[in-house]
Amino acid sequence: MNWVKTALFLIGSAVLTRLIPFSSFFRSLDTMVHEFGHALVTLALSGQVMYIELFANHSGLTYTRVMNNWSQIPISLSGYITASLFAVFLFKLRARDKHRLGLQLITLVATISLVLFVRNEYGMMWLIGFILLNIIMLALMPRWLSSGYYLLLAFLTLEESVLGPISLIVYAWENPAAAGDATNLAELTAMPAIAWAVLFTLFALGCAKSAIQALSGGRKRTRTPNPAMQYDRRIE
Repeated sequence: MNWVKTALFLIGSAVLTRLIPFSSFFRSLDTMVHEFGHALVTLALSGQVMYIELFANHSGLTYTRVMNNWSQIPISLSGYITASLFAVFLFKLRARDKHRLGLQLITLVATISLVLFVRNEYGMMWLIGFILLNIIMLALMPRWLSSGYYLLLAFLTLEESVLGPISLIVYAWENPAAAGDATNLAELTAMPAIAWAVLFTLFALGCAKSAIQALSGGRKRTRTPNPAMQYDRRIE
């Protein structure tokens, strides 16, 4: 799939998902993954995660304490990168018909976030509602409905993982001091905030292309080969 098709796919997906009632509620999933990425890298670098806040406008904040400034570079990088890679992961699971495993992992991340990290009222209430809905989908709903629900989450996560860095470019252009992770990286390196925002966007688009390719590949049917020919063929 080329870049034009990827862009058209993302635009069409963004338009269609906004027509689904209550779809805005699920867009905080990308925010949760973004902040969870910051938290994981902080802990991996022996830092301390103070707490995470998730907000109704789909933004979030992770408050950390680290021993040195250089640790802040991978921590600042991790949010958008984790969100983009997670979107690819969801689509690859769907291509392998493992949407239940995907829902279970999403629920696990949400539960860990609730128990260990998120401390503001909206964030905690959102996580509780989201976790309960996921459990209902996994335990009580038919396969076709849970699969459709999973696809909705995957598409919304993919859209937000791309729209977030694109919005960051606008913020970095208008006010470089208020561009979140890009601002943090600009203060720690010689690159300006807008350059970091562009890099995040390019990475997100590359991941989006991979995700869409995974979904398209998963939809293709593989014909059963002639048994006499199987010795020299591999079915991917």
